[in-house]
Amino acid sequence: MNRDQLQKFVQYLITVHHTEVLPTAQKLADEILSQNSEINQVHGAPDPTAGASIDDENCWHLDEEQVQEQVKLFLSQGGYHGSGKQLNLLFAKVREMLKMRDSNGARMLTLITEQFMADPRLSLWRQQGTAMTDKYRQLWDELGALWMCIVLNPHCKLEQKASWLKQLKKWNGVDVCPWEDGNHGSELPNLTNALPQGANANQDSSNRPHRTVFTRAIEACDLHWQDSHLQHIISSDLYTNYCYHDDAENSLFDSRGWPLWHEHVPTACARVDALRSHGYPREALRLAIAIVNTLRRQQQKQLEMFRTQKKELPHKSITSITNLEGWVGHPLDPVGTLFSSLMEACRTDDESFPVFSDFTENMGQCKSLEYQHLPAHKFLEEGESYLTLAVEVALIGLGQQRIMPDGLYTQEKVCRNEEQLISKLQEIELDDTLVKIFRKQAVFLLEAGPYSGLGEIIHRESVPMHTFAKYLFTSLLPHDAELAYKIALRAMRLLVLESTAPAGDLTRPHHMASVVPNRYPRWFTLSHIESQQCELASTMLTAAKGDVRRLETVLESIQKNIHSSSHIFKLAQDAFKIATLMDSLPDITLLKVSLELGLQVMRMTLSTLNWRRREMVRWLVTCATEVGVYALDSIMQSWFTLFTPTEATSIVATTVMSNSTIVRLHLDCHQQEKLASSARTLALQCAMKDPQNCALSALTLCEKDHIAFETAYQIVLDAATTGMSYTQLFTIARYMEHRGYPMRAYKLATLAMTHLNLSYNQDTHPAINDVLWACALSHSLGKNELAAIIPLVVKSVKCATVLSDILRRCTLTTPGVVGLHGRRNSGKLMSLDKAPLRQLLDATIGAYINTTHSRLTHISPRHYSEFIEFLSKARETFLMAHDGHIQFTQFIDNLKQIYKGKKKLMMLVRERFG
Repeated sequence: MNRDQLQKFVQYLITVHHTEVLPTAQKLADEILSQNSEINQVHGAPDPTAGASIDDENCWHLDEEQVQEQVKLFLSQGGYHGSGKQLNLLFAKVREMLKMRDSNGARMLTLITEQFMADPRLSLWRQQGTAMTDKYRQLWDELGALWMCIVLNPHCKLEQKASWLKQLKKWNGVDVCPWEDGNHGSELPNLTNALPQGANANQDSSNRPHRTVFTRAIEACDLHWQDSHLQHIISSDLYTNYCYHDDAENSLFDSRGWPLWHEHVPTACARVDALRSHGYPREALRLAIAIVNTLRRQQQKQLEMFRTQKKELPHKSITSITNLEGWVGHPLDPVGTLFSSLMEACRTDDESFPVFSDFTENMGQCKSLEYQHLPAHKFLEEGESYLTLAVEVALIGLGQQRIMPDGLYTQEKVCRNEEQLISKLQEIELDDTLVKIFRKQAVFLLEAGPYSGLGEIIHRESVPMHTFAKYLFTSLLPHDAELAYKIALRAMRLLVLESTAPAGDLTRPHHMASVVPNRYPRWFTLSHIESQQCELASTMLTAAKGDVRRLETVLESIQKNIHSSSHIFKLAQDAFKIATLMDSLPDITLLKVSLELGLQVMRMTLSTLNWRRREMVRWLVTCATEVGVYALDSIMQSWFTLFTPTEATSIVATTVMSNSTIVRLHLDCHQQEKLASSARTLALQCAMKDPQNCALSALTLCEKDHIAFETAYQIVLDAATTGMSYTQLFTIARYMEHRGYPMRAYKLATLAMTHLNLSYNQDTHPAINDVLWACALSHSLGKNELAAIIPLVVKSVKCATVLSDILRRCTLTTPGVVGLHGRRNSGKLMSLDKAPLRQLLDATIGAYINTTHSRLTHISPRHYSEFIEFLSKARETFLMAHDGHIQFTQFIDNLKQIYKGKKKLMMLVRERFG
């Protein structure tokens, strides 16, 4: 700006912000006008818009108060209103600052951490013993990982590191500081002590000092970058030693002379992450390549070692886990770090790495190696690329045999991390080079014994490989089906659920249910793991359609390894769907697999409660129908090993005998009769075993065969006196009448009456209709039948209104007007003075008298009018007797005498009845 413009600029600035800047402007003006002021001793003036010079360490102004307020606000929202997302953005901002080498990055993270540590929910959760939410846990993880990056800054000053360490130790010592494994009181670590633990797994976890989210960062403060071998690896693409022939475990170079880096893998990968985070992508990539080459060499050595052991000790099964700390699901995510570093390098050509001054210069060493622009492909085999390396390291990590960690959070993290890695791998299209790597790794996984999660023998608490194997299976299937199936079948096992029962039992699938041990409290994600196992099996079934040999192998594997009935049922349904797809003829082998699994489910759930049981039984019949008539016949022949008697009669046999089944199977008369005969045999066996619930179904199923029907009826009669309720007997009696057997219906109705007992106040009991029906049936059959049932009614029914209803109906028409065999009765109405109606009339009057006294002991004024109506009904019944008028008058006088204290009520009685 020229002088005039600058003058204008200053004047406008003062005018717009006069309240804020006027005092400052005044002070500056005074200083400028004073000859000796400090301001006049300096040449020029500061320019806040110019930015720092290229070599300056960036340090912008950080509004600390605003950062603290924001974090506090987001935490108080508890994950709602997108607050978790906002906090992740703040973390991303810290990473961005580190990448730009802005020294405020660490300061900003300190402010964020202080707010996290001050979150009041921490102590609340600690007191209540509840776990923090998953999203909140992940934020703490990111916090820990960021501190790890900060303390691993290759160029931080010692005093900086010392102050961070002091700060980290302070937070680490706070009572509510979250633990690394998320196990904060909600899961009891000592549960694991009760379980058999192999390979010294997690020795006495309750006594170990708990690692907090800051422990790793504190430990990382002891790490440095001064190692000359490490310096050479990260500084040069040409660092080799072709004369180096030490092939020992920890040699610095491999047989090709390429550099190796031996360090605890998660720590080495944390260095890679730190280099990337602090803006050294090329150095990070060099170290990543050295680590992957080290892992691959180690893998090869392990395979050779295991093969040697196998030769020397052919009968010893080796299951020792070399890794108690798995890399997938690890707090430092080593495999994810290597994978993303290498993938980033695929997407970036070498030129586009941001150019800072060279790494070694900052380390204070002479800048002799300047190879920034040379491609970093020196330590790759022919045909390999960053991409192939990334894929291979992901496969190595996913296939590692590792023990299941303690605690719900860490176990969920293992699953989540594995799924994230696999979904990243799924985005990559497999070409021939990658397929070669898949083959190589698959063979290694199968043959590497205890080093691989897919080795021949694994520790029973190893993290299962189902999810990974499903990915390998689908990837390898088009290229090498044999290898794909080997991997998937090997991965099907779930040893933590294997019983210690003798192996003989396990070869007979229907004994499975009884030998499954209790679920281990230690495996919190077991249901997820079992569903992944089921997914793997389903994927194999789908792929094996049309291949008899493969289907049989997969079926055997399912029967041997899957212990949950609901998952076997799901697989049976899956197999059925795949076998009966609309666009082709049914695959009979797959249908048989489906049926076989269905039968196993029936056996497993026969004696246990399962809310889906009815659905399972119906489905099995549908499946057997698709397989054919012999399958239906077979399930009916062996019904007692598969179904309860009720299921066998009401669902199985009934469905088999339905018209739709006959039409579906195009059965001829001979086949229909054979099925019907099996159904009748089943029905009679079930009726014998459980007459209460099966008798009616048995009668229905046997209708068309006289002998079978008679047998079923006899079974009902035999059971009637002991095991059956009046409801069941009345139902069967009504069915008999409906089928045209009135005398049999009558016989069953009389048996039902002997089981019934209706007290005086049960005037809305559901059995009343049955009693009225039984009396009507007896009345229609004739005087003798009515005479026989009335004593039973009098004995069983004490309810006055029901008795008076029966009495009224009996006096309206002549009994048996059209009797049996069309014989006509004389047509006379029955007399109330003679048996059997006299007995019924006396019982009804007696019931009214008893009921009246019962009601009067607990009557309130609001029920008075209802009571008067009740007495009117009673009078109607009294008057049916020839001396009823006198009886009723005596009854009323009696009431007035006994209940004279209830003056208002007795006044109402007098008004109505005198």
